Amino acid sequence: MTTEQTFVIVGAGLAGAKAAEALREEGFSGRITLIGAETELPYERPPLSKGYLLGKEEKAKVYVHDEGWYADNSVEPLLGRQVTDLDRAAHQVELHDGRRIRYDRLLLTPGASPRRLDVPGADLDGVHYLRALDDSERLREAIRGGGRVVVVGAGWIGLETAAAAREYGCEVTVIEPRAVPLHAALGPELGAFFADLHRRHGVDLRLGREVTGLLGSGRVHAVATDDGREVAADVVIVGVGVNPNTELAERAGLAVENGIVVDESLRTEDPDVYAAGDAANAFNPLYGTRIRVEHWANALNGGLTAGRAMLGRPVVHDRPPYFFTDQYDVGMEFSGWFAPGGYDSVVVRGDLQSGAFHAFWLAGGRVVAGMHVNQWDEGIAPAQDLIRSGVTVRPERLADLSVPLSDVTKG
Repeated sequence: MTTEQTFVIVGAGLAGAKAAEALREEGFSGRITLIGAETELPYERPPLSKGYLLGKEEKAKVYVHDEGWYADNSVEPLLGRQVTDLDRAAHQVELHDGRRIRYDRLLLTPGASPRRLDVPGADLDGVHYLRALDDSERLREAIRGGGRVVVVGAGWIGLETAAAAREYGCEVTVIEPRAVPLHAALGPELGAFFADLHRRHGVDLRLGREVTGLLGSGRVHAVATDDGREVAADVVIVGVGVNPNTELAERAGLAVENGIVVDESLRTEDPDVYAAGDAANAFNPLYGTRIRVEHWANALNGGLTAGRAMLGRPVVHDRPPYFFTDQYDVGMEFSGWFAPGGYDSVVVRGDLQSGAFHAFWLAGGRVVAGMHVNQWDEGIAPAQDLIRSGVTVRPERLADLSVPLSDVTKG
């Protein structure tokens, strides 16, 4: 690569910052421009619903790199800028102020946006979504003094913010249309574990219920549900999923299907355009299909992979998806993937009631996903090894605590 080349990264989050890091580490000496809509330097999002929301983690700790790193590595952050157009023929992106920037290679890491609650009263004051740093700061101010909090949606964001609100002393109700929390992520078996966890900590779970409206005059004071009830609320937190930010890619004529379509090296159909992070629907050879992953590890590792791929390195983005959560006294790591209904059974190794165990999801006798709760000595690595091996396992050996996880496939 020559010094005259310019690599542009659209999206100044974790994936974009890690891509810039990989480019410099791999010896790219050209210009790197990192464009972000937010005015903050790239930061990591997990603390927003965990330590930072709880006031246990300082703001400086959430940034991917400190401010001096960008100058030291000749990475130019253009913050508070919206990219409004991508001209692939001219190899240019256009900013909202009309400025055009030429690129030799382009990486799209636009992230995702929270789905909005589409019911009457959704625009009342006191309704919170959690995606950006300032969202977390506003929510912390709203719940730190206690009060009545209603959480709409029992996914990861919903449950983590519910746990934070309980830690602040709030009265918390969670409303979720499925029969258990985390149904899409974990299925009913382990979703039930998290339901029990929150009930033990005083959360009122309203499962199998839909929100029909938010009530109030100027400010929310209650949430109405489809059984005709109303739940009093000083604060409403909405966590009903996200949508990938694909508008720029669509306008540029790139293939979009549940995200920006990319191959195993995170390259789009345009050989000079790549995509990573929440908005990328990437082919994962480990599972033989495209997967769009919305978690921290995918942004971190995908950014590194994309940076190397932009330099022509022979890289493949084939890691098992990974995420983690901290709720009350539970620390959990999960790795793997399955489509809805895409597993045959769940094998639990240990005692669910003890709050320390492993769980494995099997399809055709092979481990496709695994998790642990408070099993930090072994962690998630054994599950990832089993996933990667593709070996058929005997469920009884997998469940047998006397058989080391490293020996499960030997019997």
